[in-house]
Amino acid sequence: MFVDEIKNIIRGDVLTDETTLNTYSSDYSIFKVKPRVVVFPKDTVDVEKLVAYAVEKKKNGEDISLTGRSAGTDMSGGPLNDSVIVEFVKYFNHVREIGEDYAVVEPGVYFRDFEKELDKKGLLYPPYPASKDLCALGGMVNNNSGGEKTLEYGKTEQYLEEVHIVLADGKEHIVRPLSSGALEIKLKEQGFEGDIYRKLYKLIEDNYDAIQAAKPKVSKNSAGYFLWNVWDRKTFDITKVIVGSQGTLGLLTAAKLRLVKKKKHSALAVIFSKDLKSVPDLVDDLLKFHPESMESYDDKTLKLAIKFLPSLLKLMKGGIVKLFFQFIPEFLMVMKGGMPQMVLLISFTSDNKEELRKDMEEVRMVAKKYPVRARIIKTEEGAQKYWVIRRQSFALLHSHVRGMYAAPFIDDIIVDPKYMPELLPQVNAILDRHKDKLIYTIAGHPGNGNFHIIPLVHLDDEETRKIIPQVTEEVYKLVFKYGGSITAEHNDGLIRTPYLEEMYGPKIAELFKEVKNIFDPLGVFNPRKKVGATLEYAEEHMRWR
Repeated sequence: MFVDEIKNIIRGDVLTDETTLNTYSSDYSIFKVKPRVVVFPKDTVDVEKLVAYAVEKKKNGEDISLTGRSAGTDMSGGPLNDSVIVEFVKYFNHVREIGEDYAVVEPGVYFRDFEKELDKKGLLYPPYPASKDLCALGGMVNNNSGGEKTLEYGKTEQYLEEVHIVLADGKEHIVRPLSSGALEIKLKEQGFEGDIYRKLYKLIEDNYDAIQAAKPKVSKNSAGYFLWNVWDRKTFDITKVIVGSQGTLGLLTAAKLRLVKKKKHSALAVIFSKDLKSVPDLVDDLLKFHPESMESYDDKTLKLAIKFLPSLLKLMKGGIVKLFFQFIPEFLMVMKGGMPQMVLLISFTSDNKEELRKDMEEVRMVAKKYPVRARIIKTEEGAQKYWVIRRQSFALLHSHVRGMYAAPFIDDIIVDPKYMPELLPQVNAILDRHKDKLIYTIAGHPGNGNFHIIPLVHLDDEETRKIIPQVTEEVYKLVFKYGGSITAEHNDGLIRTPYLEEMYGPKIAELFKEVKNIFDPLGVFNPRKKVGATLEYAEEHMRWR
């Protein structure tokens, strides 16, 4: 009945064939949730009509909900739902405007296409994730994405200037930061949007100290609703609670994003550390030079690159023989000094070539104070092999291990970087207890204390399926012990929402429920994310392969 009625009210496509439903039953997570229908709205009017329809049905007791989806690269189960999937890539795929320092984009724009347009103008949108060649901007905003440039530039939340969003009244609203004076006017406004401002303002003011105290003491976080960023008693900015909300508060139809100028020159410092103990102090010393990014991978990743070197070379540009000789310094280093426990990639950019040269010399001098080996790479060609290892190691592992599947369930932990030497060996110990059931590598952002661990497992093995929640609980207890967050970049979805109360405590978890109720009183938008998820539901919907 829903299908026929939806077809009659919107101009876009409404599909229920098995191929489409199966395609939209999964993302890059360990879950599979089959929808009843997939809708491809043609324009904002379609989205408004669809929301108004769903709200009316919900009022009459019907079981219907709407989940927005762009490229579907989420690793948390965020865009999965057993009701209606609203797909934005097909029609909402336009870059509406690019100005000198901003762009207005629709949620279905692939970042790779957006990046090409920015390159023509010498502009950069910095908080792109590692999946930048696959993901779309709607997902980036709804997940509060970050990546290799986050260390210097920050995450999506710092680049979102305004959002166009269809709320539960079935109308599109443009939301942007308000000064305290503009807020006073907005609080007197009648209608649904005015109600949201009044209720959210009261919630934050009534719980101001508790909310501020709840902010995770890490440099980036995607867990929960970011209530602590909305109101500093000078500016009231609802975009700060919409960003990273995973479509649970409304359906995004466009976003205005801040841009920066691209730097002209770049260089890379590669540091090989034989142990983890000195890494936090080394990282602190290097942060003083304001690197654009600081990435890392572990000894398992480097061994993987050496083991599957022919496959790695195929991922690189250039002749195989020439590329092979590029790796000779690394072979010699390992033969002389042994395998490093961590490889750090520290990237610097500048418009001044001489300034960049001085920075790299300073880095070389700092490195000499520690038990590490350092190499300065001045060309993109020379840096390529290190970035390919960092970005492609997981794909490399996956392609060489048959019958095993990516299982992102502890994939995005973050603590203060000073706790790295304590945390990582304990995480390794937990995972190594199950080495007969999983294979893993660790990579991440040591400047932020953020690490990505995506084991390969046999999802069709019952014992392995029992291990996943067990390992998750053990690792998260460690993260909480060190005051960290269970997700720095990848968000909550089905996999982490059940742990939010353990992370924030019952009071803040209750405030998250109130936020959801303020925006979406009938629960129309993307259920079981941020609030209302259970481990039982997650385990029941774990895919078998």
